[in-house]
Amino acid sequence: MFISSAFAQTAPAAAGGDTQSTLMSILPLVLMFVVLYFVMIRPQMKKQKEHRSMIDALAKGDEVVTAGGLLGKISKLGEGNLGIEIANGVEVQVQRTAVVQVLPKGSIK
Repeated sequence: MFISSAFAQTAPAAAGGDTQSTLMSILPLVLMFVVLYFVMIRPQMKKQKEHRSMIDALAKGDEVVTAGGLLGKISKLGEGNLGIEIANGVEVQVQRTAVVQVLPKGSIK
């Protein structure tokens, strides 16, 4: 009276060998990776390349900012290190990769 009769459903037809439906199911995943590459990976690689070229172009007398926030003028250049004069007679050694920005000449007084 309150319970309706249940009937078994027929099994759906098997999609044996339908390459178009398989391709259509993979397409959103491929598109997602393409968008991810152009939105995240490619700009990050470009930024790393610009930073590497900035570090390679450092010269004595350049005014720089380090990742720790120190501002100073490059007094010594080494292979992997820099000597940065942060005040008169005060020089610190930092790694080249710690430099995040090269300032225009005359920025530090």
